[in-house]
Amino acid sequence: MTGAATILWNEQLRQYDFGPDHPLSPIRVQLAMRLVEDYGLLDHPQVTISADTPILDDATLERVHRPDYVAAVKRASQPDADANAEARYGLGTADTPIFENMHAASARIAGASLTGAREVLEGRARHSVNLSGGLHHAMPDRASGFCVYNDAAVAIAWLLDQGLERVVYIDVDVHHGDGVQAAFWDDPRVMTISIHESPATLFPGTGWPTEIGGPTALGSKVNIALPAGTGDQGWLRGLHAVAPALIESFKPQFIVSQHGCDGHFEDPLASMALSIDGLRMAAEAIHAWSHRYAGGKWLALGGGGYEWVDVVPRAWANVIAIASGEPINPKTEIPDSFREYVKESMGRVAPYRMTDGYEPWPKAWDLGYNPADPVDSAINATRNAVFPYNGLVPDSFGGF
Repeated sequence: MTGAATILWNEQLRQYDFGPDHPLSPIRVQLAMRLVEDYGLLDHPQVTISADTPILDDATLERVHRPDYVAAVKRASQPDADANAEARYGLGTADTPIFENMHAASARIAGASLTGAREVLEGRARHSVNLSGGLHHAMPDRASGFCVYNDAAVAIAWLLDQGLERVVYIDVDVHHGDGVQAAFWDDPRVMTISIHESPATLFPGTGWPTEIGGPTALGSKVNIALPAGTGDQGWLRGLHAVAPALIESFKPQFIVSQHGCDGHFEDPLASMALSIDGLRMAAEAIHAWSHRYAGGKWLALGGGGYEWVDVVPRAWANVIAIASGEPINPKTEIPDSFREYVKESMGRVAPYRMTDGYEPWPKAWDLGYNPADPVDSAINATRNAVFPYNGLVPDSFGGF
């Protein structure tokens, strides 16, 4: 093992850009990486920056995506592309407008995530992070929800092709990780665990607890659908009441996680009430689970997050800090250099500290299940749906 973490980053990854008015702006990743740099995390001897972000070939993309869809993305990437011509593939919509060289930009993000998986699997890094990745809505046959190619699914498919038999994917984005679930719906080698706002109130309208996998993979697709407005306490309770028991039962050889931070209370596109502190604690838990259950093999990806200044940089700096073995004390002040950069480049005032001032804790499930609590009821529905398929038996209170 040569290092604690490999961080996948170069300026070419910023080319995944739907335009200045689109919420998924590359400035999010740029600001996060700037904060990481200003904290000196990239100077640590155990951290490597890798610019190895190849534009993946069609055969690799087609492990996840249909050939006709890849061809459509290429057509839509041409300078004279018709914005309406590929609508049946989800391209040219308000969510996923076409842009020149879209195929190359999208395939490069997938290439970065695959490189991250390879660095860990082949022992050159303990963990890898690709903040530009996490495009979890892309489907085998169409773009969806700002996502063209599903880099997480591509990386997981590559791991399976190397002979791995058990991979866990954990998705903490506020939106259901529907594209990754769809890619491996009937594949028992992949367990997907998504914790998200209820599909009753949020895109993509999927991710119910009853979505548990295809006939040969029942119980391997796990959805924790929490009510809008859920805060740190309920969210962490849900994550801890479901994920670790299932991961331990599944015995993964590798963990891939998606760290969308759009569940934050300031995010404009959702209705959850998470804090930077709760998001940090989820990343800490996933890191710990990678060591406890998967020999430390962990690839962390970015994802959603649309409050560009207050939320995304702090949330993702924490992910890199945790992966690098250099966690940032929540009370640490934001470096002056970062605050000055934000003021000059964005005309905004950056946060002062790496905390929102909260100190949440995941209330253990065995401390009591309250059927009148909508959050507890949602958690219980997930446990009852998937635990029996994994040799885990909920008790009469819905606990284990």
